[in-house]
Amino acid sequence: MVYLWQQDDGVFVRKEQEELDSQERVWVDARNVTSDEMRELEETYKIDHEQMLDILDPDELARIEKEDNYVLAILRLPVFQPKAPLQYFTAPVGIIMVPDKIITICWTNCEVLKDISANRIKDLTLTDFPAFIIRIMSRADTMFLRYLKEINRRTNSIQQELQESIANSELIQLLNMEKSLTTFATSLRSNQQLLEKIRKTRILTLDEDDREWLDDVEIDSRQAMEMADTYSTITAGTMDTFASVISNNMNMVMKRLTVFSIALAIPTIITSFMGMNIRLPWGAETTWEGVIAITFLCITTFIIAYILMEISPLKRKKGRWSLKWRKKK
Repeated sequence: MVYLWQQDDGVFVRKEQEELDSQERVWVDARNVTSDEMRELEETYKIDHEQMLDILDPDELARIEKEDNYVLAILRLPVFQPKAPLQYFTAPVGIIMVPDKIITICWTNCEVLKDISANRIKDLTLTDFPAFIIRIMSRADTMFLRYLKEINRRTNSIQQELQESIANSELIQLLNMEKSLTTFATSLRSNQQLLEKIRKTRILTLDEDDREWLDDVEIDSRQAMEMADTYSTITAGTMDTFASVISNNMNMVMKRLTVFSIALAIPTIITSFMGMNIRLPWGAETTWEGVIAITFLCITTFIIAYILMEISPLKRKKGRWSLKWRKKK
């Protein structure tokens, strides 16, 4: 969808095309754009088709470019979708600056764009294009930090559940958290490179206030990068630890089954050797020799199995190892 916004006394108000004030600048908000809307944006605002495809590419990195009639900046913004398999991820947002409009284009919806339209970002104005981009990047860093803390809390909760019982669902959730952290770290590095390019190049004209805001954004961006790297390292170590625990439990179970197999093989060997030499009970010529032999073998097998279990290092000790199944609630 494509929405048109203008500011009345510093507050964003959604308007229709015929309601726009020609003296005021316009924010063209394009989210969840379709192919028809993309074509309309290209034709209306003379946007290069290749650049439009870059904006809609989920893997596009942050950058800034200057064209003949507009300036294009692509940022990576955090996205949270509760119903998606990967709930935390990032998406590119293209910001196109023309003389009287700011156009934002995104293939999905995200909290940062919602905050702009809901007037949750203070001191955001359409009259200063460089400040508009810097404020968006500042809000993006705030959302990155918030989502990183949520991911850390959810990861700790999953670890506690795995300590009680190892289940596939929790392992998949932990893997998704690790993917989200890796994606966040990559996007934050890309945004950091964009900040450096804005500072070093003259594509955007920055005043003193913009440079101070830019310094604050860089500090928040570095903090978010460090948190993402730290949480990613911890989560990867946790995954390796649980993989080792699962492998160790499997080895213990296999050794235990091996002991049972050895114990069960003993009577098989004896009966195979003696089956042709001893009359079996309840046959044509019934004797008690077979009954005595089978009883003796059963008792001997039980004693041997008990001795093997007692002297085996697999003897269970409290807190040593366990393999539990989750009870259905």
